[in-house]
Amino acid sequence: MPELKRLHADHAPAVLAFELANRDYFASSIPDRGDDFFDRFTDLYDASLAEQEAGVCAFYVLVAEDGSVLGRFNLYDLEDGTARLGYRVAERVAGRGMATASVRELCRTATATHGLRTLRAATSHDNAASRSVLTKAGFVPVGPAAPADLGGKSGTWYQRDLRA
Repeated sequence: MPELKRLHADHAPAVLAFELANRDYFASSIPDRGDDFFDRFTDLYDASLAEQEAGVCAFYVLVAEDGSVLGRFNLYDLEDGTARLGYRVAERVAGRGMATASVRELCRTATATHGLRTLRAATSHDNAASRSVLTKAGFVPVGPAAPADLGGKSGTWYQRDLRA
C-alpha cells in the first residue's frame, strides 16, 4: 500500500526518476518545469529541504512499496495557519483515487502536524482531473486564479477549511 511520507534527502533519486518519467504527462496539463529544473535538480532539491527545515514549506511524497515515488504533495508558504497546496501524481496511477486520498490525508496532516486551519489550491480551467481531486477532497471554489498563478492559464482558486 502506498504511503505518504515527509520528504527527506534519501528520496532524491526516486523523486528525480518520478519527475523524468512523467515529464511529458505533466506538461500536458501544467507548465513544464523546463530543462533548467533537471540540470539543477540537486541544488533545487537541497533548497526545498532547507525551506522545509525552516518551516516555510512542507513537502511529502507518495511512496510505493518498491520505494518508487507515485506522487508529490506540497504545502507552500505556511503562515498564519494557511498554506497553498500543490500536487502531482504519476501517469501510471492517475485516475485511481490516489491523488484524492493523498490530498485528504495531507489535510489531516496539515492540521495535526503543521497547525494549519486553511489550505488553498489553484487549478486551471482545463485541468478537470485536478478540479475533481480538489472537490472530492472537500475544497470549494473561492474565486478566479490569475494567469500568473497558473503558468499563463486562467483558472480557479479553491479553499478548504480544515476545522470543519
